Amino acid sequence: MTSQQISIAHDDTRCRARRHARAQHLVVADETTLVDVELLLATLPLCASGRVFLEVPDASWIGRISAPPRMTVTWLDRSARRGAPGTSALCKRGVAITRAAIAYADEMLCDESASATHVTLLGGYLATADIVEHLTGEIGIDRSAITVRDALAAYV
Repeated sequence: MTSQQISIAHDDTRCRARRHARAQHLVVADETTLVDVELLLATLPLCASGRVFLEVPDASWIGRISAPPRMTVTWLDRSARRGAPGTSALCKRGVAITRAAIAYADEMLCDESASATHVTLLGGYLATADIVEHLTGEIGIDRSAITVRDALAAYV
């Protein structure tokens, strides 16, 4: 995420002010990008708000991640989830983060806050493509507000 994407001035005094515009973020990742998520979260301003969804193979991957106080980190354990509704299929990689990101967007990004949201997608290609399609098509988020892992950017 570049400083150009976040146009809100941030410093300790402004971030603590009651009327300060909060930078809203949606961060989606899987187990292959946990280090990238930690680096991203460390660079966000203290006043950042939003949601982080981290999909992992099983509960042994769940750990502690530092995030700004107004952000919620949700771990999605694939081994405890099912795939397609109505089946007993296991949850495949990318399914949990896709469902979570789309459900969050449908519920929380339904007004003018959607245009002020910064989205960072660090998951696999299939999940990333489905999320981008939903965010730009159904929610109306401008594609320039979505940052995709560089290796995948050419495909989305």
